[in-house]
Amino acid sequence: MSDFLETFGQQVAATSVWEWLAVTLAIAYVLLAIKENIWCWVAAFFSTAIYTVLFFDVNLFMESLLNIYYLLMAVYGFYQWRFTGKKGNDKPISRWSIRTHLIWIVGLSVIVAISGYLLDNYTTQDFAYVDSFTTWFAVFTTYLLAQKVLENWLYWVVIDFVSVFLYWEKGLLITAILFAGYTVMAIIGWLEWKKHYEHSAT
Repeated sequence: MSDFLETFGQQVAATSVWEWLAVTLAIAYVLLAIKENIWCWVAAFFSTAIYTVLFFDVNLFMESLLNIYYLLMAVYGFYQWRFTGKKGNDKPISRWSIRTHLIWIVGLSVIVAISGYLLDNYTTQDFAYVDSFTTWFAVFTTYLLAQKVLENWLYWVVIDFVSVFLYWEKGLLITAILFAGYTVMAIIGWLEWKKHYEHSAT
């Protein structure tokens, strides 16, 4: 326990102001998204912009590239929520059929298997299949959130929970704790959006 606290303290001390700002904005993004507040996309934009640079500076190029995607999705999500609803920024929550979800899950699983195999056999990537799973499903789930599909939160619960294991095993304790918090917030997001969806349907 003392080793954990010492390592945790060292990581906290080594965390830059920019990283703390990115983390704060990322948390704000999730909390605002739970409330269906369009400003969540503004928080997401600036958080991912910072992470794009931070990851590039430490040679995590795939993570940096993924955050460029998140950056573009922040713009797309803002547009979707602001201009495609019946009342401007009141884009309604929708649901997809189980069949549609299963088709996407199977398709993404094939992509995960292929990218996991390639990373595992041709790179020095650790946890190739786990990292492929969280990356590809996060790409898909961000789109679901932008479309206000209710089930996006269930995907995030799984993605964030698996990410806790991934970051913990890599010694990124602060990030692991952050994603544990994300897991809880995703559960809250599911409950809040489900309640709002059912209320709107009556």
